[in-house]
Amino acid sequence: MLSLALGLLLAAPPVEVGLERIEAERGGALRGKRVGLVAHGASLTRDGRHAIDVLRGAGVQVVRVFTPEHGLRGQAGAGEKVASGSDAASGLPVISLYGTAQAPSREQLRDLDALVFDLQDAGVRFYTYASTLLLCLDAAAEAGVELVVLDRPNPLGGERVEGPLAEESSFLSMAPGPLLHGLTLGEMARLANSTRPRAARLSVVAMRGWTRGLLWDDTGRPWPTPSPNLRSAEAALVYPGVCLLEATNLSEGRGSEAPFLLFGAPWLEPARLSLQVAGVAFEPATFTPRAGPAAAEPKHRDRECAGFRVRVRDARALSPFELGVRLLATLRRQPGFAWLGEGRNLTRLLGTRRLFAALSRGDTPEAILAAERPAAEEWRRARQPFLLY
Repeated sequence: MLSLALGLLLAAPPVEVGLERIEAERGGALRGKRVGLVAHGASLTRDGRHAIDVLRGAGVQVVRVFTPEHGLRGQAGAGEKVASGSDAASGLPVISLYGTAQAPSREQLRDLDALVFDLQDAGVRFYTYASTLLLCLDAAAEAGVELVVLDRPNPLGGERVEGPLAEESSFLSMAPGPLLHGLTLGEMARLANSTRPRAARLSVVAMRGWTRGLLWDDTGRPWPTPSPNLRSAEAALVYPGVCLLEATNLSEGRGSEAPFLLFGAPWLEPARLSLQVAGVAFEPATFTPRAGPAAAEPKHRDRECAGFRVRVRDARALSPFELGVRLLATLRRQPGFAWLGEGRNLTRLLGTRRLFAALSRGDTPEAILAAERPAAEEWRRARQPFLLY
């Protein structure tokens, strides 16, 4: 009992995010200001209150809400266009940034004192919230409106820097740096703003208690489900790797009870595979993808898939990009495997054709990973002036 009590006393307090710091400061510099709020279903305090209610309660005048992929309450599926309208809970107008437009217009920002950005990211470039941030940064600069980023943890931590740089620009590959950039969105905004021809007036409300070595389970915060299929901190750790199976005819687990933790196909024979990746275990599993709100048309819908359940055994030993490379290198040799879009889908996810070309040549995972390390190390040095933690 004594050791338990001592452990509780020594345990670090939960990480306090930017939204909670604004509340603690009774609105701080935002109090009384007219703001637009970029928010989604994970824009929550530790006890589950939404940013709209928290800011209003702190004396901030929230005029309108802008919402990214998956919508304000986080219910739209991946790639599903989000309509503008109004929020029944708050009565506020809601403007979609994942429909006909991807950034606020000058007119939508004209009457605001600030644009407040509060999204929970996943720490990987093709997760679209970083792209939304960069477009909001440019829109705020053009309109002469301050952008205030309420910072939140990178669930992969701040030390993982892995994968290729993007060579092609799309909504999935706007963020600078490697595939896993190791930044919070507040840090991303600081870095990106330094490279813009027209810099925005940028403020970042930093977290309290977060350090670069913390993973999500170290933060003392419940998982906020930033998109319908990213349902746990464990799934977030493997997502950058398993999501690369979207470029193939294997299911990445959408439509199952554990997206990104399950993968397989009706034709796969797990007994013939030997998969070994540091930090994870692969358990043979079967699952049947079903259509639903989070996955309207999952691959192999209503067909039983044979495959694996990924279990994270050592989160710090895991390299998510290595996981993806080794999965692709192994699975592409299986009878029945096919690339979707003849490799274009993988290029679109990564923003570069290098991985597809290397796998097609038969390069080993070790050679592929080694080829990407110099750029990742250069990125570590380049990002240093913009780190907050």
